[in-house]
Amino acid sequence: MIDSQNKHGHARGASARPIRPPRERGTGKAFALAALMHLLLIWLLYHGINWQNNTPAGAEAEIWTEVPDLSAPTPRPAPPPPAPVKVQPAPPPAKDEDADIALQEKKRKQQEAAAREAQLAEQRRQQAQQEAEAKRQQQLAAQAAQQKAMQEKQKQIEQSRQAELQKQQQLKAQQEKQRQQQQAEAQKQEQLKEQQKEQQEAKAKADAQAKAKAEAEAKAKLDAERKTRLAQLQGQLGGGTGSSGEGLAKSGTGKGAGSNATSPGYAEKVQRRVRPNIVWVSETAGLETVVSVRCSPSGTLLSANITRSSGNEQWDQAALRAVQRSDPMPVDIDGKAPDHFTITLRPAGG
Repeated sequence: MIDSQNKHGHARGASARPIRPPRERGTGKAFALAALMHLLLIWLLYHGINWQNNTPAGAEAEIWTEVPDLSAPTPRPAPPPPAPVKVQPAPPPAKDEDADIALQEKKRKQQEAAAREAQLAEQRRQQAQQEAEAKRQQQLAAQAAQQKAMQEKQKQIEQSRQAELQKQQQLKAQQEKQRQQQQAEAQKQEQLKEQQKEQQEAKAKADAQAKAKAEAEAKAKLDAERKTRLAQLQGQLGGGTGSSGEGLAKSGTGKGAGSNATSPGYAEKVQRRVRPNIVWVSETAGLETVVSVRCSPSGTLLSANITRSSGNEQWDQAALRAVQRSDPMPVDIDGKAPDHFTITLRPAGG
């Protein structure tokens, strides 16, 4: 049983700490006890022989003393037993000798019991050490496991933090992209508005140009129609001479004549109507333009043409415009205007 406990204790100790040579404990004490026992036995035998008077029959005896094994589980070879001691046959022991032998036997048993108790105590101590070492190893393993768990937890926390940071960066990138898209959309809308505005302005300009062109064309058409009607009236009525008159104005002078007989003051009426419409600020010397006029009986101007040019195109056009602005022409004392007459126009001071 002790050997089994030693083996189990040795196995637990080997699993807890590295293998090393066992310490020899109690060997010197065991040898000392054995030597003492042998000396005591020799002394008893010597005195027992001397106390006997007769010589008993010869006899031999070998005494072996059991040495307790207090070494580690790995047994060492025991020292060689002492050589057997040959003693002379002793006389029958007396009562005192028997008491001494019993006392020695009791002491030996007590010593053996004490040795066993010491061995058991050593085994218990070793077992306690092994259990303490095992407990310490368990605590170290638990601490290592706890530290590993904390490291894993810290690693998970770090991974979560990295994932959250990456998520925030992605969200920020998306927001920046949306902002850029919104800016691009706003710029696009602004460009579209500018284009629409330019198109509207171009359209308004084109409409204005078209309107001006249409007005000019309408005016030209109206002038052409007037000229056509005057030409028709001229073809129908024919030419003629009438009364004439002269007068001065601030901006020019003129003469008028009608195809029908007119009153002496009709030419003055025509001059008063035409003179305010003459606009001329350039040279005046030698400029004289004759404009032929046809109108309806109510005085509506049907046509006005230059029949004799002054040689200055600008003055001729100014004189013609003055006649056209004078529409309608004044009527005569009979309530009708001559159908045809000519007006001679000169700049004021010419």
